[in-house]
Amino acid sequence: MNPLLDHRLLINRRHFFGRVGLGSAALTALLNDEALAAPASGAMPTGGLPGLPHFAPKAKRVIYLFQSGAPSQLDLFDYKPQLVERFGTDLPDSIRQGQRLTGMTATQDHFPVAPTRFQFAQHGRSGAWLSELLPHTARMADELCFIKTMHTEAINHDPAITFFQTGAQLAGRPSIGSWLSYGLGSANRDLPAFVALLSNGTGNPADQPLYDRLWSSGFLPTTHQGIKFRAGGDPVLFLSNPAGFDSSGRRRMLDDLAKLNQMQLAEFGDPEIATRMVQYELAYRMQTSVPELTDVSREPAAAFDLYGPEARKPGTFAANCLLARRLAERGVRFIQLFHRGWDQHTKLPTQLPGQCRDTDQPSAALIADLKQRGLLDDTLVVWGGEFGRTVYCQGRLTKADYGRDHHPRSFTIWLAGGGIRGGVTFGQTDDYGYNVASDPVHVHDLHATLLHCLGIDHTRLTYKFQGRHYRLTDVQGEVVKGILA
Repeated sequence: MNPLLDHRLLINRRHFFGRVGLGSAALTALLNDEALAAPASGAMPTGGLPGLPHFAPKAKRVIYLFQSGAPSQLDLFDYKPQLVERFGTDLPDSIRQGQRLTGMTATQDHFPVAPTRFQFAQHGRSGAWLSELLPHTARMADELCFIKTMHTEAINHDPAITFFQTGAQLAGRPSIGSWLSYGLGSANRDLPAFVALLSNGTGNPADQPLYDRLWSSGFLPTTHQGIKFRAGGDPVLFLSNPAGFDSSGRRRMLDDLAKLNQMQLAEFGDPEIATRMVQYELAYRMQTSVPELTDVSREPAAAFDLYGPEARKPGTFAANCLLARRLAERGVRFIQLFHRGWDQHTKLPTQLPGQCRDTDQPSAALIADLKQRGLLDDTLVVWGGEFGRTVYCQGRLTKADYGRDHHPRSFTIWLAGGGIRGGVTFGQTDDYGYNVASDPVHVHDLHATLLHCLGIDHTRLTYKFQGRHYRLTDVQGEVVKGILA
């Protein structure tokens, strides 16, 4: 401690503004429990900005099933039967157009075309083409909107994943869920507005790591960061009371701590102090709400049958999909599932089936479950990775084996639910599945569309940081009107 330095710090601009009330205003905004109408469950909503949503929303929440590692669109969604005749031929320069390559294939002398080894068929009234690896998803084809012309600016995993989460390739910006928490607040004061769930796939168990900054609030107040739920032990770290410390003791401690924090807030006017107070209170309420949420013992056997054999095993994608439905029922605003294992640079024919077994049934079950409970109409579900895979083989191509490198120029994702037309295939790629032929959709366009479904004009949800007004879509993005219901 340095009393002289402490005294000097008090006589500054922050201290002045704290004295005249800005600190109290920040706390009032963060603690505003009346900003939104109470949901049917009776849980009180919290936060949100005045004037949001900008217009009547079609969706109230988002469940984002992020497939980390980049699923191969050519083996799952983008059917190109003509490639069979081109097996092993070099990808024409007129198609590749000098596209930059990763370090994995930059030294290859040839880029041999690798047709998929898996069978495709059309499904539903919409006639959507899907791989035999996705039989459960195929049964939901008429609920889904397939965008086949997604494209991104990043060619390596970390910047590409960061771009999808934050709208920027460099770390430090707020994630999608944090923007929604900031703009719309929470629909349940007893649970976070933004929850992240992680699972490992069987396709490539040693796949790219995932970092906590992917659900960070960036430069937004930290009360808007995502809360990661764990599969083992306490679902949320430090939620349980230590041995010998009961709930009443925790309540008295928090009340005393709140008084100390309020004194500091009055002195310094730092909004992060107000954030800390809000987070302590949320953690206290979560001591009751989270155990009830994660206790699936009362779910009927039919629910576990629907989501598949791994639904009873915590930490699996199936279990996380079931938990996502329970979170949606309780008003959590943004639920993001990260599933690793989709990075098939080699041995794709043997790795991809296992990865699809992890995700196919649970993803389809989530759509069916939300629909039968009347939740799909106002829940927007997104499924997709950070980029696609190349039509050419990485490494040695044989009739039985091939791998695919990263491909940012065109790939497939699907959406369903709140505000999105079902039974739609949007956009076309060229004969090689390499370039966008019509209706391109950029990452910023996807973000603008997600916000639109939630009643937000993406150009108006901004936050001033270091002298600039930032937004999720940076200075780009157009709503993809062709997929809106």
